[in-house]
Amino acid sequence: MLMETVARWFLDLYETTGINLTIVYDAYDRQRFLSGLGMTIYLAVVCILISIAIGAVGAWAQGSPLRVVRGLVNGFVVIFRNTPPLVQIFFFYFGLGQILPRIEDADGMRVPILTNVQWAIVSLSLFAGAFNVEIFRSGLEAVPRTTTEAAQALGYTRLGVYRHVLLPLALRICLPALNNNLVNLLKTTTLAYAIAVPETLYVSKQIWTDSQNVPVMMIVLLIVYTLLVGILVFIMHRWEKALAIPGYGQGSGR
Repeated sequence: MLMETVARWFLDLYETTGINLTIVYDAYDRQRFLSGLGMTIYLAVVCILISIAIGAVGAWAQGSPLRVVRGLVNGFVVIFRNTPPLVQIFFFYFGLGQILPRIEDADGMRVPILTNVQWAIVSLSLFAGAFNVEIFRSGLEAVPRTTTEAAQALGYTRLGVYRHVLLPLALRICLPALNNNLVNLLKTTTLAYAIAVPETLYVSKQIWTDSQNVPVMMIVLLIVYTLLVGILVFIMHRWEKALAIPGYGQGSGR
């Protein structure tokens, strides 16, 4: 009942002022927009989690005694940090996606092994993960060498030192830089539009094409992404405060 009242009010607003918020009073457009917003949140959450894992593993591999492992990680970082994310998305979807074998779906049709949404997740996660490798590496380098030596003296393996001692301390040091990269990743999800992933920007373009309300939808997009980034920043700051300890990262001097 409340939704019907709100929808009627916005319909009257359009008829009297020309402010055409179809995503409020039109059920079809509202469903499209909410679906796109859900896809944006899904992309952001999945890519953030995967990119953090890539950063943590990559930073550990950079300290490998094997030169070939260090070379592979450094090559990965150089390639994905120094090429545009849109080019990377096109490479994976239109390039690599066309080379990989196709599979049969339930209807017997030959379809790509990965969908456009999955390719967007792969591409964006690798892009942000390359930056996260360097962010975690900088955090590791800030941990005093004596801390590593003390852990080794207690019998920890190289992986054990990293997992139980170095990574928790490095994370606290590099959290501000990590926060910035994750915010940038959230904004970069709009590039999935280029391969027809139905995220917020993509569905908004469909809505303003059908309803001829470009200025209104542009304002809505601006507000939506401002709110999404604000929520992410709030969560990351809360995480930062929860992890803060005296002498490391933002806990220093407290």
